[in-house]
Parts: sequence; structure tokens; C-alpha cells
Amino acid sequence: MTGKFAKAIPLFAAQDIGAAMRWYEERLGFTQRFEYPDYGIISRDDIILNFWLCKDRHIAENTSAYFNVENIDDLYAEFRERSAETRMTEPKDFDYGMREFHIWDLDGNLLRLGQPLPE
Repeated sequence: MTGKFAKAIPLFAAQDIGAAMRWYEERLGFTQRFEYPDYGIISRDDIILNFWLCKDRHIAENTSAYFNVENIDDLYAEFRERSAETRMTEPKDFDYGMREFHIWDLDGNLLRLGQPLPE
């Protein structure tokens, strides 16, 4: 018998836990689950994100996570409608078989969202 990974839960640095969680709620439609002064947990669909208090923005600006999504163009349109100010790229097809767009959060963490291209 061998071990098996069950789920990944990204852990992002945040300079202000409350501000980071509100940003994800308002701009990306996440729901707050727990908020402490130095830690926070939010979720949307099957994705859970954790935040830890970190005053060094450089750490967040060098952190990223990749998310496989469904209906990527609809998701992009939803995020754009929620906030025109959110820093994100437009969806693009890549030669490695994925359609992706990228979002940078309030602290500079990079979220890469992708969906496999049809065969």
C-alpha cells in the first residue's frame, strides 16, 4: 500500500488578514469561514484558501498557486463584473493544452486558473 495525496490547500501570506479575506469575498466570491488576528480560512466550491499574517510583501509577491477550473470564460466574466480594478490577465490558450488567466490578489499572491483545451 502506498500513501496518496487527498487535497491541497494553498497558504497565502497576507499583510492584513481581514482585508485579504474581504478582498476574496468581494472580488472572487469566496465565503469567510474563520478569521483570527493572524490566520484566516475562506472557501469557494471545493477550494479552501488559508492566510497567514506576514508583513513582508516580498513573500506574497513570490507566491503562487494553480487552480483547475470549469467554465473558465464564465469565471473570468464573473470576476471582471465583480471588480474592474482587479489585476488579472485575459483568458488565453497555451500550446501546452490549457486555457488560463491569472489574478494577483491584494498582497501580490498570484492565482493561476486553468482549464484543459478541448481535444
